[in-house]
Amino acid sequence: MNEIDVALICKALGDSNRLKIIELLTQEERCACVLLEHFEITQPTLSHHMKILKNCDLIHTRKEGKWTYYSMNCRTMTAFRDYIAKLRCDQNQKGECC
Repeated sequence: MNEIDVALICKALGDSNRLKIIELLTQEERCACVLLEHFEITQPTLSHHMKILKNCDLIHTRKEGKWTYYSMNCRTMTAFRDYIAKLRCDQNQKGECC
């Protein structure tokens, strides 16, 4: 995963509604109508959030009739987690410049 992909994911997860959507989708696949029950937002607003999450490849979508179902893209989430896990802070660093 490159820095641009990580930045897009961080930006997407920087919204509390989208973060909550991801938390819900880690439990199971859900349709939009079920996701809406957890928020005080409109369906168009949910669609906007889902588009952002899909654009950074965090979620999969599946159509079944008139319903859209959403699930986590575990491959992307795992790559993101692995990238973040590589970031370290050495407590012995001085943090000084020049």
